[in-house]
Amino acid sequence: MGFDLLVLLPISVVLYLVLKRVPSGRRMPLALWIAFYFTVPLAAYDYLYCGLILDRGIGFLWEFWYLTVYYVIPWVLAPAVVLLANRIAKEQPVVGGASREATPEHREVRQLAE
Repeated sequence: MGFDLLVLLPISVVLYLVLKRVPSGRRMPLALWIAFYFTVPLAAYDYLYCGLILDRGIGFLWEFWYLTVYYVIPWVLAPAVVLLANRIAKEQPVVGGASREATPEHREVRQLAE
C-alpha cells in the first residue's frame, strides 16, 4: 500500500498539472490517451517478456498480478483526475474580474454560434 501511494500520488499530481492547462472539453479524451500510452505499450512489453520469453503465456496476468494491477489503475485514475480538475476549475474565480464569457475559448464558441 505504501509503495502504491509513492507511485500514484506523484503521477496524480503530474496528471492534474498537465490536464488543468487543457480546455475542459478536451481533458477527458487527453486523459484517456495518456492512460492508453501508459498501459498498452507496457502490457505488450510484459506479454513479450513474461508471456513469451518466460513461457508463461497469458497466465502471466494472474501470476504477475502486481504488474496487471497497473494496467487498470491509469484507466481509473485519469478520468478521476479529470473530474477533479473540472470541479476545481468551476470553483475557482476568474482572475482579473473578467467573466468566464470573456475567455478565448468562450469567445470562439460564441462566434461559431452566431
